[in-house]
Amino acid sequence: MISSISEITQLWDRTLTKVEKKIGDKQLCDAFFSGSYINEIKGDVIVVTVKSNTAVTLMSGKYYDVFSETINELAEGKFQLEFIQEENVKKGIQQTVTQEQPKQSFFFGSFLNSSLTFDSFVAGVFNKDAYNASKLVAAQPGKMFNPLFIYSQSGLGKTHLLHAIGNYIKSTSKPNARILYTQASDFVDEYIRSVKGEKDAELLKDYICSFDILLLDDVQMLANKVNSQDFFFSVYEKLNNAGKQIAITSDKQPSELNGMQERIITRFSRGLTVKINDPDQNTCVEILKKKIVERGLDLSRIDDSALYFFADKFSMNIRELEGALNGLIFAMLSLDESQRVTLDVAIESARSIIGGKTLANELSEQKIINVVADYYNLTPSQLTGTVRTGQIALARHIAMYLIRNTLDVSLKRIGDIFGGKDHTTVMNAIQKVDKGLKTDMVLKEAVDELQKRLKP
Repeated sequence: MISSISEITQLWDRTLTKVEKKIGDKQLCDAFFSGSYINEIKGDVIVVTVKSNTAVTLMSGKYYDVFSETINELAEGKFQLEFIQEENVKKGIQQTVTQEQPKQSFFFGSFLNSSLTFDSFVAGVFNKDAYNASKLVAAQPGKMFNPLFIYSQSGLGKTHLLHAIGNYIKSTSKPNARILYTQASDFVDEYIRSVKGEKDAELLKDYICSFDILLLDDVQMLANKVNSQDFFFSVYEKLNNAGKQIAITSDKQPSELNGMQERIITRFSRGLTVKINDPDQNTCVEILKKKIVERGLDLSRIDDSALYFFADKFSMNIRELEGALNGLIFAMLSLDESQRVTLDVAIESARSIIGGKTLANELSEQKIINVVADYYNLTPSQLTGTVRTGQIALARHIAMYLIRNTLDVSLKRIGDIFGGKDHTTVMNAIQKVDKGLKTDMVLKEAVDELQKRLKP
């Protein structure tokens, strides 16, 4: 909530600075926008006092959207702007905006999230095509792939990439571009709310088509909504014919969008379609590390086994992975600074999410791998990989032995866990450890210690 005079002053100063950067015309801003200030805030209306009538015309006309978008981003609100000449304020004249002055009347809740950028996106093997395509589109909007169509299961980063495209365009490739981000469900709601006849439809279409970039999230929400699809098609055609960039996300590829008009599917297929696959474990770990560092926490206090536990359990949904991380961070903050975040701490922090009754059984194989890897100062991926150096090979054999004897897992299953090894290789490794336990005291001490750590 904006309350103090200093907060109001800072808000407008920051707005002017960002607007100047977006417009890219310092001379214009100095001539007409400088010296303006927020006179009062009446509910959801911010009244701005300016120096001249020309400034009123420019700020409430041609540049209204950039001022409105900027101040709402900074204030995290949904304010409307009114501009009044300083001379009229002194005379007590209340009329501030003429009927002809345009203002944002649609998609009030549609704003780019400035924190969702390419820099904050963790790229890996599973999402590299979508990431690279998004960067190419952002660098040259309207000139590369139109539309860009990104699809995947929920929670894998599609929305992040849409915002990243918009934020990159605004900050780098085309700062003056007008960008509309909206979810398809909000698109439908806006159509239903605003369009009562042909004239209303044209007004809404003209408004959407006044933007240079359309970022449409979860397009599958248009399915089976015939009137909304008809309207979307006309908007799409007008934007596309004008060479304006369109980027779309969906939970399915175009050909699998049931309930969608064929002509719309055809348009989608003319652009570039890219898929975000299921994330790999190592990328999930990198995402966790990045999020922990972004929170200002000490990554060195967290055992790799704890990170790999989360990556293994929540790898099918990045959004769930980040949500589970909040529990781990809370647990970390609850510990003394000298205490480490171990696998047991990680498991306990996720118990309420996963469910305590089945937690131990579900995690047994991965827990053994994590504990053995941590004991030998390795990563779980090294343990299940193909490197055969002495220390790694020994740790791998011990992990196979423990999984076999603790869980009674089949040799084939163990082979699959450790990179697709055949059952003979697994059997030889287990027998080697079993034999060594009778004569090698160092090996026996290591296995005994690992078994203690594995006890609930």
